[in-house]
Amino acid sequence: MADKQPVYILPENVSRTLGKDAQRNNILAAKIIADIVKTTLGPKGMDKMLVDSAGNITVTNDGVTILEEIQLDHPAAKMIAEIAKTQENEVGDGTTTVVMLAGKLLENAERLLDKKIHPTVIIKGYKLAAERSKSVLHEISIPADSKQVLKQIAMTAMTGKGAESNRDHLADIIVSAVEQVGEGKKVDISDIKIVKQKGNSIEDSELVHGIALDKEAANEFMPKKIDNASILVIDFALELRSPETETKISVSTPEQLQNFIASEELALRDMTNKIINSGAKVVFCQKGIDDVAQYFLSKAGIMAYRRVAKSDIEKISRATSGRIISSIQEIRKEDLGFASLVEQVKKGEDVMTYVRGCKNPKAVTILLQGSTDHVLDEVERAVKDGLGDVMAAVKDGRVVSGGGAVEMELARRLRQYARTLGGREQLAVEEFASALEYVPETLAENAGLDPVNIMTELKQRHESGASRDGINLFVNKVEDCLAAGIVEPVRVKLQAVASSSEVATMILRIDDVLAASGSKTPEIRPNPYVGLD
Repeated sequence: MADKQPVYILPENVSRTLGKDAQRNNILAAKIIADIVKTTLGPKGMDKMLVDSAGNITVTNDGVTILEEIQLDHPAAKMIAEIAKTQENEVGDGTTTVVMLAGKLLENAERLLDKKIHPTVIIKGYKLAAERSKSVLHEISIPADSKQVLKQIAMTAMTGKGAESNRDHLADIIVSAVEQVGEGKKVDISDIKIVKQKGNSIEDSELVHGIALDKEAANEFMPKKIDNASILVIDFALELRSPETETKISVSTPEQLQNFIASEELALRDMTNKIINSGAKVVFCQKGIDDVAQYFLSKAGIMAYRRVAKSDIEKISRATSGRIISSIQEIRKEDLGFASLVEQVKKGEDVMTYVRGCKNPKAVTILLQGSTDHVLDEVERAVKDGLGDVMAAVKDGRVVSGGGAVEMELARRLRQYARTLGGREQLAVEEFASALEYVPETLAENAGLDPVNIMTELKQRHESGASRDGINLFVNKVEDCLAAGIVEPVRVKLQAVASSSEVATMILRIDDVLAASGSKTPEIRPNPYVGLD
């Protein structure tokens, strides 16, 4: 009898990883990603230097920036990086926390898998724990009912970043910016423009009650400074339109040719006269401005800017309360915006235009100053984290104690909840609680404190009812973090718990990985430095 021929179902270029091997491989990828970012957590966290293939250097301790810059090949690692982006987009902060939680949840799930507990049981337990955590977070949060609380939130968010030494000044700028553009609980981060300027120190950063543009006037003979400026914002070109089809013009006399050439100038003069007669002193144009139109405008003492980005045009409109005009025939005096000062400033090779002193602007600019590009980039990331946290607090109006206090209280409540469950799900809930404790443990470790002593004291205090006690790393001791001004928006914690539990359960469901050779799942080798002192 002839030997049976093997049957090939999958193409030759597809590799397959099954069952436990697939699960362990994915869990290991998540653990390594969590291990990469864990040393950046907290005010005493360390920075990473990332050098790309072109030699560009990024120095940061921002979780999402680290994961965006490094090249990730493993599909599970990419899934973990994706939740960091979601956290950044939704609340603007907590990216390192969410990645660490996801990695620890999967690491703890591996212990349960070793005990022959089925992944679906673990998933059910994690879902129960996540839901319980959300209800507890709402229960223990308090109202963010003052400007001082918002400032503390901004300062907490920026602690440990490159802007830490000036966080008090930057926090004032952030809170003022959010309060200025906010309408009740509605705040749009796109209304706050961040402009970086190299040269001065961070403490020279300021909030411009208006817009700053890296643009110069269209014509060098235009004024460089105008007080009490009436501002016209247009999104059409101050140019003559060319015919859309090929056109021929016949002239029979030199006078006809001269009149034809002069008609172009007359048409442009008519356009600029409409602007001059409106009373506008500054023009911001989204499109081009003809050289002849520039001449007439400069002669009338009008500052004009051409090819201004659409996003900036919209911000100028919101800042100056001027309407964006789309037709030369529609220009009216009542549609003009106002600023107490429009000034063009040249500093070295850079030219900036400032639109300042707007009446109740609904778009503002945070002007960041710094000595180098690397410093400015890290300060910008810190300010964005601060903005995200303050906006989250304004939208929800609720905050919780920082310094790992909220994670310790959640862990304690979850362990109590686990005892009320009858099945094996209670083991998964307990592992969820252990994962939450990983946050204060890492905070202590990154600050050079003894994690065992700190965790023991934290557990003892929370068991005795001190639910707001966390690690104040400015004085290196456990105390009431809410009273110490270490405050975080509840929205950041809610999003972190939801995102980390969702990605952990998604990865736990995977028991079969089919990868084409072009996207072959790379071999994962554990970090040889993990666990070494």
